Amino acid sequence: MSEKIIQLNEGVIKDELKELVRGSVEETLNDLLEKEAQALTQAGRYERTEARQGYRSGHYDRNLTTTSGDVTLKMPRLKGVAFETAIIERYRRRESSVEEALIEMYLAGVSVRRVEDITEALWGTKVSPSTVSELNKKAYVHIEAWRNRPLQGGKYPYVYVDGIYLKRNWGGEFENVSILVALGVNEAGYREVIGAAEGMKEDKASWLSFLQWLKGRGLDGVNLIVGDNCLGMLDGVADVLPQAKYQRCTVHFYRNVFSTTPRSKMKRVAKMLKAIHSQESKAAAREKARQVAESLRAMKLKEAAKKVEDSIEETLTYMDFPYEHWVRIRTNNVIERLNREIRRRTRVVGAFPDGNAALMLVCARLRHVAGTQWGNKKYLNMKHLETLEDFDSTAC
Repeated sequence: MSEKIIQLNEGVIKDELKELVRGSVEETLNDLLEKEAQALTQAGRYERTEARQGYRSGHYDRNLTTTSGDVTLKMPRLKGVAFETAIIERYRRRESSVEEALIEMYLAGVSVRRVEDITEALWGTKVSPSTVSELNKKAYVHIEAWRNRPLQGGKYPYVYVDGIYLKRNWGGEFENVSILVALGVNEAGYREVIGAAEGMKEDKASWLSFLQWLKGRGLDGVNLIVGDNCLGMLDGVADVLPQAKYQRCTVHFYRNVFSTTPRSKMKRVAKMLKAIHSQESKAAAREKARQVAESLRAMKLKEAAKKVEDSIEETLTYMDFPYEHWVRIRTNNVIERLNREIRRRTRVVGAFPDGNAALMLVCARLRHVAGTQWGNKKYLNMKHLETLEDFDSTAC
């Protein structure tokens, strides 16, 4: 005789378990509310005692979204004493863990529309875009405090700066908004996001204000600024950090030369340019650059040759610093990687309502990255820089 086969509907079982948990949560919360009412009135339901402080007047229903689903709370009405519950804040409609999850989803790169779908799937209730926006304002308070924190990393010998452009909707028209970002390598050799601020455009006024803000928060001991060839930034550095040297990102320099190079000759020119920065000394690099310029002219690339001659010196500043640091201080790659992470997150937004909204989301991502292994892993061995400084002082 064949045995009976028992088939289980997994979906039905999950739904039953979910309802069981939700019902248990609802029952527990209502029991706690009842006990609070009893403690406030100093009497149980229908109990007559001399110590009684107030009277029951029924209850009203209040919905609360929890991680277990929507529950209905029976909030006691009291006469003669105010009912203030410690279980749930007044006017709150969601459990704090639910609110934290919504904020984390948005800051992690989930679009508002996707957040709506996820909340409906998890908790059976959709949240509106305005609700997500209101919740994010709570997170922005902490982000703004982090953005304006005093810089306590001591001196920052190396500072990387760059600007990232995002879109904003201004009066029905789309405009660019620039977010200026600065990373520093402190005396211990660790990377740190030292600043991010809104700049309408990368002009001198924006960079000057940004650098003064950084210095006012404690930026000190800057030996080298690494960035693109932005005239506004260079002018700002000269005014605020006159002691700092400037290193033009070699990758941006290559791209600038490639802009005047035919595609058919791109690979050859790239090898020639890389040969300049693979030299063992600044003198050798200058000589190699002279040879490369001559070769470019022989290839009938006069504009490319002129760019090499005019700009090569500002791309060789890194050679004044320890050889062990050369690879990481001759380019702006460290900040470019962060920019890619920012763009990955901001791409789902599209256009921001204003510059502050863009700034807050950028800072949220920067703070998240800085709190991971990125900020806890030593980037450079700064003992090599101390040895170089001792040598320079002895030479003087």
